[in-house]
Amino acid sequence: MDLLPNAALESLRLDDENSVKKICIVGGGPGGLCALKMIMDTPQYKDGLWVPTAFEEREKVGGIWVPAPPVDDPPITPLYDSLTTNLPHPLMCYESFLFPPSTALFPTAAVVEKYLSDYAAHYKLDQHLRLSTPVLNADWLPESSKWNVRVGGGEEGQYDLLIVANGHYRFPRWPTTPGLDAWRARGKATHSAWFRRPENFGDTVLVVGGGPSGTDIARDMRAAACVVVHSVTNGIREDTDGGAYRRRGRVAEFLDAGAGRVRYEDGSVDEGIAHCILATGYQHQQPYLSPTLLRLAVPPPTPPLPRVLYNSTYHLFPLARHLFPLAGVPPSRLAFLGLLKGVAPLPLMEAQMRAVLHAFAHPDTIDATREAVGVVARYEDLRAHLGPGADEQQIAVRWHVFVPQEQYDYRDELHVFAGVPERVPQWMRDLYHRRDAMRTEWRELEHTGEADEWVRGVGEGGVDEWVELMHKLLRRAEDKKRDSGDEQKTKL
Repeated sequence: MDLLPNAALESLRLDDENSVKKICIVGGGPGGLCALKMIMDTPQYKDGLWVPTAFEEREKVGGIWVPAPPVDDPPITPLYDSLTTNLPHPLMCYESFLFPPSTALFPTAAVVEKYLSDYAAHYKLDQHLRLSTPVLNADWLPESSKWNVRVGGGEEGQYDLLIVANGHYRFPRWPTTPGLDAWRARGKATHSAWFRRPENFGDTVLVVGGGPSGTDIARDMRAAACVVVHSVTNGIREDTDGGAYRRRGRVAEFLDAGAGRVRYEDGSVDEGIAHCILATGYQHQQPYLSPTLLRLAVPPPTPPLPRVLYNSTYHLFPLARHLFPLAGVPPSRLAFLGLLKGVAPLPLMEAQMRAVLHAFAHPDTIDATREAVGVVARYEDLRAHLGPGADEQQIAVRWHVFVPQEQYDYRDELHVFAGVPERVPQWMRDLYHRRDAMRTEWRELEHTGEADEWVRGVGEGGVDEWVELMHKLLRRAEDKKRDSGDEQKTKL
């Protein structure tokens, strides 16, 4: 079975290990900053052999964590005012750079933005950063094995390696739900990318989406709307708080926009909805890569692997280790950082960069045939999991989504590939499972005004103090649960 076209089987050696290699990084957000810092840690950089440049279209580093009003279409960031992290920061931070001592366990967006700015300043990344400079076009030149990169202002240059780190929270994903177009045409439905704070959209507001942003926005809108209807996949119809909060299943059809009527998958109908906010996610987009290199479509069934890269908007395919192209470009010359979902992204991107740098320095270590077999195996596993009726788009939706422990196995595999000794510590695996319980308990501490005292001075002695704090928080939750159970037994 021919899994790969001949071009993808090529293993490209660097022409001369002692020649200078230029590296282009697209993006100055979390991924781009990580890429730049880790390149600067290498002996090749210190010997002047690797010269990186990170291009960021905005006026400062931080990516989506830098606030901006929703004036662009689409907005340059989806950041809303109330956003806090949904992971404790010791689980989500770069392993090489902890949050400062006494930081709230689930920090606000402003704290994360400063953390990223401090990271850039601490490692003196500014010398290789080009702010307010978007990448407009990147073309692979096979005759010279170079990337021709054009940036804002008309400047062009050639690079040996391209690292794509522009994130995937810019281009809104609009559902294809029947009737939605009519609601949008009347201005009665907007995407959460434009949401910043609760507004008076009318008495009854529908929020679609059960992810972190949908949950946060549904909570926020209770301060402005008389009734909030929250539609989530597999949601059970339920009214609470005297009907002020209503949980519903997935919307099957947007009916009459004037009457604000919608029908759910269970057949039930609500009406009188004044506005709908769609927290329905975002698309993968790399508009600076030509369609001849990255085809915007769902890929055909596998095997064989396609001869070009595909962007289904849900995933990029086929990529070795969710990083390296297996079509169109030699795998050691292009890397996509941070495509995975359902993960702690910053430490994962550090692991990805170790693999990228190893592949750049030792391109023969990417065994294209072996990597293709791994891609096909994941494809077949997902098809088996989703069932025989699954189509290619359903597989695409799940491709970059990792179940909790899978991300840590993946990180360890990347470290083995890169030949480095780092492994994910057991406390990280254990505590990731309890992230939601910690967030609930932390919010209770914030509500009672105890949160600041809990973290005062924590972290001055290193990460172990944060680990102990998280265990302490979970013990508090368990004690409350036990006390509540004892109280119930007493009443009986």
